[in-house]
Amino acid sequence: MKVRNRAIAPSLGAALVACLIATTALPSAADEPDEIEILRREIQTLRERDTARQRELEELRRELRGLKATVGAHQTIPPNTPKPARDEPPSPSALDRAVADLPPETASSITTAPGTSGDIASRRLGAANLRLIDIGADILWAAGGSTAPDPEIRGLEHGAHDPQRRGFTLQQAEMSLTGAVDPYFRAETFIIGTPDGVELEEAFLTSTALPWGLQLEAGTFFTEFGINNPQHPHQWDWVDQPVVNSRMFGGEGLRGPGFRLAWLTPLPWFSEIHFGAQDANEGELTASFISDEPVGGRPQVKQNVDDLGDLLYLTRWVNSWDLDSNLTTRIGFSGLFGPNGTGNDARTYVYGADMLWHWQRSNRFRITWQTEVMKRDFEAARFVEGTAVDNDGDEQGDLSRTILRDWGFYTQVLWRIRRPWALGVRYEYASGSGPSLPDGRSEDSLRDDRHRLSPLVAWQPTEFTRFRLQYNYDDARFLDDNHAHSLWFSMEVQYGAHMAHSF
Repeated sequence: MKVRNRAIAPSLGAALVACLIATTALPSAADEPDEIEILRREIQTLRERDTARQRELEELRRELRGLKATVGAHQTIPPNTPKPARDEPPSPSALDRAVADLPPETASSITTAPGTSGDIASRRLGAANLRLIDIGADILWAAGGSTAPDPEIRGLEHGAHDPQRRGFTLQQAEMSLTGAVDPYFRAETFIIGTPDGVELEEAFLTSTALPWGLQLEAGTFFTEFGINNPQHPHQWDWVDQPVVNSRMFGGEGLRGPGFRLAWLTPLPWFSEIHFGAQDANEGELTASFISDEPVGGRPQVKQNVDDLGDLLYLTRWVNSWDLDSNLTTRIGFSGLFGPNGTGNDARTYVYGADMLWHWQRSNRFRITWQTEVMKRDFEAARFVEGTAVDNDGDEQGDLSRTILRDWGFYTQVLWRIRRPWALGVRYEYASGSGPSLPDGRSEDSLRDDRHRLSPLVAWQPTEFTRFRLQYNYDDARFLDDNHAHSLWFSMEVQYGAHMAHSF
């Protein structure tokens, strides 16, 4: 999960209290009289927990000082070792050196920050904390079944972290390492584990002090296209990945090494423009480009990036307005351009628009409406028999040049009726044109005509746990019966330091 805030995070104790107050609006007169008392007890519990952790940290510090004194008393100093001056200060830590590089007006406001859970090191910078490092973990687990058999479920649920079989599924276990590198950069690393193994999902650096409203991100990361693709699975409101996202960007989502530069424009509303470049040949991570499985079953003849024209390029423009004190809306437009594997001159274009609408009247009434629309033009180059083989190792006959077009959308509404309950419904549609090999588009689970309707019930008693029950009705041409009913139950557990879900 990426956090775009340019300010440095507050201390744990203050953050927990602030988050609790911010996410729990004052109840109306119609609420039960004991609701305020319940909130007061929760706040008091958090304060007591933070105080206990500070005491534990101070005890550990005293023990560490004692161990250092004991070790120092028994150390043997090698001969001819210069004796340090009596008044020579100890060597500064990396954090101290980073703080020392701050401008004088900022450095003069530095005070020692109290210890906070999850921080390996932290330093107070005025009203905020410079933190090294926050460590957290998130576990997603699902159970359920479908009227479709397991092979067809894998065609319905193309997301790599979707439940793809009857019974139980470990969707993922994710560990996050985030923190400030110095006053000018912060770093984020996300490592995930699934039944298929452990992999590095993201590792990138984000600038925090560039002038003129600029922000640079460099490393390996999710491409900032639309709303869903940059998010980690635990940020999704629904259990599974939208169908159109799976088709355009693959089960793992579109990601890879590269950079992204954002410019916060001086317009009177929030308006940010993104430009980025990434490798286009990351296998399953670049599904619409140079991928392990080209779109429509076309043969793959290109695998390497030869020059700048073979990179994947992103443009995005996002705007947000507070229409009144209760209503906020965000609208974005995204575009991708890059090569695909069917030929040296073959290109793929992906276009998208997204909208997020958030309305909150009280703690009882909060509605979020989210919609994304996407279209892909995949240029399939002419293929000459005998020059390559398909994914099954068989030779293909001559194929003419064509353009495979695919499009789709999803729209979802989530109604948080009363803390901690929420109800939602999502509708999805995807279609396309142009033939798929070998049996046509109607037999291609990644290009056939699809409809999906998904009601949802969610229960989130705290920030750290969430339980969801989701029903899917799928109408899909590739299925033997053309439709399927599925029911999925999902459990999410977070612990350690973790960042708030992005709006």
